[in-house]
Amino acid sequence: MSPLAPVLITGCSSGMGRQTALALHRRGHPVLATARRPGDLAGLAAEGITTMALDVTDDASMAAAVARVEHDHGAVGILINNAAYGLHLPVETAGPREIRAQFETNVFGPVRLIQHVLPAMRAARTGRIVNISSMGGRFSPPGGGFYHSTKHALEAISDSLRLEVAPFGVKVVVVQPGPTLTDFAGTAVDTMHGPAAGDPYAGFRTALADMYANRTFTRRNGAVSAETAARTIVRAATTPRPRARYAIGAVARTVMTARRLLPDAAFDAVMRRGFPLPAAG
Repeated sequence: MSPLAPVLITGCSSGMGRQTALALHRRGHPVLATARRPGDLAGLAAEGITTMALDVTDDASMAAAVARVEHDHGAVGILINNAAYGLHLPVETAGPREIRAQFETNVFGPVRLIQHVLPAMRAARTGRIVNISSMGGRFSPPGGGFYHSTKHALEAISDSLRLEVAPFGVKVVVVQPGPTLTDFAGTAVDTMHGPAAGDPYAGFRTALADMYANRTFTRRNGAVSAETAARTIVRAATTPRPRARYAIGAVARTVMTARRLLPDAAFDAVMRRGFPLPAAG
């Protein structure tokens, strides 16, 4: 793959997406950085990066972004599916609309964008698809069933896709960040809306929100910076012979190793020690 392969990145308004766009731009790649609100991309535009509105729940906006790269460069050389958010609610209380919205953003959007870029990648006989998953693609704690299930799904799709497109010269890579110092925690807490009267999970929601807001996503507890995460994403996107997966941070590596090695009962015990649980009665 050319070191100047054109790049399309989603979710560039802040955090890992923003830092990855900057890093690839500084390496000389033509970058199209996208986000739902184009005003959030003003800082990247000031750096000389091409920006554009893209909503991963809007097929027309995805098609338009891909068409722009293909018009300018022939094909998307590197697609980085980064846009996502985390719905964190008990399974019993999450509404159907909330669940569908979670899957629309975290699964169906990335899949549709992949479908848009693949014809030109196949014709060029080269390309790279980098799907930003999470350490949550390998386990699921209390309160995270729907967010983590989207990352499980993205990893399963990536595994199939990696084999399907390899004969066409296209490589597929999964990146699995652990806790990062980004806006993710705040967005996750925002989804833990106030419980209704008599909600048996009220105390659980409050404790989970406190954990995410004040402890999990801190340097003290092993969270890494967006710049550190971006370095791994850039490596996954540009190294000539990428691995299938790249974990980011000691927390991600430790927890995913534990999930792989421990029996379910033992790993459940780890989750019970690390996360709040509802109080029966």
